[in-house]
Amino acid sequence: MKSNAPVALVTGASRGAGAGVARALGQHGYTVYITGRSEVVGAAKAWDGSLLPGTIHDTAQAVTDAGGRGVALCCDHADDAAVAEVFAQIQRDAGRLDVLFNNATYMHPELITPKPFWEKSLDAAAILDVGLRSAYVASWHAARIMVAARTGWIVFGSSFGANCYMHGPGYGAQKAGLDKFAADMQHDLNGTGVNSVSIWMGPLKTERALKAAEVHPEQYEEIMQVAESPEYTGHLIHGLRSGPDQSSYAGQTVVGAELGVALKISDAGIYPPSHRGMLGGPPERSKAVIY
Repeated sequence: MKSNAPVALVTGASRGAGAGVARALGQHGYTVYITGRSEVVGAAKAWDGSLLPGTIHDTAQAVTDAGGRGVALCCDHADDAAVAEVFAQIQRDAGRLDVLFNNATYMHPELITPKPFWEKSLDAAAILDVGLRSAYVASWHAARIMVAARTGWIVFGSSFGANCYMHGPGYGAQKAGLDKFAADMQHDLNGTGVNSVSIWMGPLKTERALKAAEVHPEQYEEIMQVAESPEYTGHLIHGLRSGPDQSSYAGQTVVGAELGVALKISDAGIYPPSHRGMLGGPPERSKAVIY
């Protein structure tokens, strides 16, 4: 069903940051395609083994209820063929793609367990497959649609873990890799009308994070008091896309809280803290280009 509404794809949107971004874009009237593996509650578990709420169908309905149009597409982002079919369906149905929010990732049960990486099981490295590689694959497909239309935003959901030690080396490498994707993809995208950006989200009030605060209150209870809503990044993405100074953020890694101040976008009336002073900021990139 083709319409004039902007079209977004949010990966990994059964719950958490992805679901929040999808709901926010729905509030701005977007048609939002939602991917994920959860079609029934119970497909995902919290850190303590309890069942997490949320499915792709729940998120799609929430987008529609918010004023947009939600479309749920079951997809395992470890399956390249399944990912290709998602983009083929978007092209068939909508004929356009204005925003890709790369959010799908692998959350290992031991991710936030405070012990060294070699004492965790090796399959924790799957975050480099569904989380880093999967974002490259989705961006590759999105760029082919967007460049042809000469418009679009490829957005990566990153975090301060790209700089400071957070959840171990696998998580940090994944987030740092997303930031580098934004920078290097922008080099290739310059002049096409398409932009890429990586947004460092602060702590989020997601279902999984709230459970983490229960399991590890000594680590998370205080942090959650200043956490952002899952919707906040979605409002920032819309603000970027509709703002007058889009090119200044192209290829950049930005702290979401700082972007909110610059764009005058609050989180339900509150401007979240940056955390730059405690956790560091995005590194300076060299302007050198080598082929």
